[in-house]
Amino acid sequence: MVKSLKRGRVAVSLVFFGLTALLFLDFSGFVPPAFMTGVTYLQFLPSLLKFVNLACLAATGFIAVLLLTLLFGRVYCSTICPLGTLQDFFTYLSRKIRRKQYQRRQSRHDRVRYGLLALTIVACAAGSTMAATLLDPFSNTGRILASLGRPLVIGANNVLAFALQLLHIYTVNPVEQYRPGWFAIAGALLILGVVAGFSFTRGRLWCNTICPVGAVLGLMSRFALFKVAINQGDCKGCGLCERVCKAGCIDRKAMTVDFDRCVGCFNCFEICPRDDMFFRTPWHKRRERGGENVSRGRRRFVQQAAGSLMVLGVVPGVGKKIVSTKATTVPTGSALAVSPPGSRGLDHFTATCTACHLCVSVCPARVLQPSFLEYGIGGIFQPRMAYDVAYCNYDCTLCLQVCPSGAILPMEQEEKKLTQLGVAKFVKDNCIVNTEGTDCGACSEHCPTKAVSMVPFKNKLVIPEVRSDFCVGCGACEHACPTRPFRAIFVESNRVHARAKKPEQKPVIQPTAPAEDFPF
Repeated sequence: MVKSLKRGRVAVSLVFFGLTALLFLDFSGFVPPAFMTGVTYLQFLPSLLKFVNLACLAATGFIAVLLLTLLFGRVYCSTICPLGTLQDFFTYLSRKIRRKQYQRRQSRHDRVRYGLLALTIVACAAGSTMAATLLDPFSNTGRILASLGRPLVIGANNVLAFALQLLHIYTVNPVEQYRPGWFAIAGALLILGVVAGFSFTRGRLWCNTICPVGAVLGLMSRFALFKVAINQGDCKGCGLCERVCKAGCIDRKAMTVDFDRCVGCFNCFEICPRDDMFFRTPWHKRRERGGENVSRGRRRFVQQAAGSLMVLGVVPGVGKKIVSTKATTVPTGSALAVSPPGSRGLDHFTATCTACHLCVSVCPARVLQPSFLEYGIGGIFQPRMAYDVAYCNYDCTLCLQVCPSGAILPMEQEEKKLTQLGVAKFVKDNCIVNTEGTDCGACSEHCPTKAVSMVPFKNKLVIPEVRSDFCVGCGACEHACPTRPFRAIFVESNRVHARAKKPEQKPVIQPTAPAEDFPF
């Protein structure tokens, strides 16, 4: 059983990582939102932020993680955290490439560790999630998978679809390629490079120096019931445990384990030739002080019980194509970024979102895109409504159902249809009906609430008119507008989301029966 602890831990971590990857790499809509919520339930920082905003049972995953930590220490870091599993993968590659074991015991780096934790707490308390965005392990993993992994998966699907079509096999359908912004790709590559570099050279240095979640769980693990320890009476000091410790927290000379940095990988259990690694409990500690030896059989019983409990705990446009031949001259565009539906407004969204990009991954229209400086420096990578790319599907509520941090709150479809993210503004001097004297009406055709209608204009033309009370800020009009470089109609963001009027329903005119019935 002792030797199987690591295998059980690896199996659980691969399951959690595979499920997390599925959330971000699924481009077919196969994964239902309820399943996504279940997978993200135990992610510590998003769950904590969601609980602060909603205080509901669905946001208590962080409490379950804390209880698990009080039992066995930081097993979250080695089993549930997807970035931890990614680090283990790079460490495994390092062992294969460099043909050597891990590094020896590492320094604690407490000033950096707790300094970053304090910075994250202070920033969140001040209403900024920038530190959490850049340091949260789940959000970093999400950006890596969404910005780097998802385009590769979609590209592979399209290559396969093309190859099969050459053979007249049409079981695989090509899909539109996902193109994240250059800053999203650069940010994901930077984090991936840092994590990979730390893992190749220093094991779990990221977890014990950079990660605020690791710092919190490290403090909690000091009070854990079961702690990894060395049987000092029997250990011969071979040093194998120290050499394979990926957290660098074992001191073979002092025969001690710095447990608040231990991530529960169980490498030491697997390699120890004498089974001298065991889970120490408070009663073990009292017996050692009294000079009594702990029997090997009792140690194995505690190891088996603890190990068993740990494992168990654990959209294309419509209408005619209009082409503008004259460049527009009046600059347009919202002064503020438009936040997603369900976010209540800019202040709530930017203070709660950790930029995990799960909403970006599930958005079928691809209107949600990572921001650069649209929210300011504190909102880097947080999703925004990019109407130059697409527009929000009037009936879609997927992003409202999957947010793990509560930045985007659940909302019924009918309520979402009346939520006003912003208001469309029409600039007559940019409209091709006015500048080129040609028919258009693309904005009105795409408007789902008919907030944009066409009214008579000179020379028997019609020109757009906006009724702002009915506009929900979906961006369909802005996306459809053919003028460049500046649109003739754009969505001005509402800092706080408002409520639009319900679209007017035109009465259905029933055909009247003819005066006489004819057989044909």
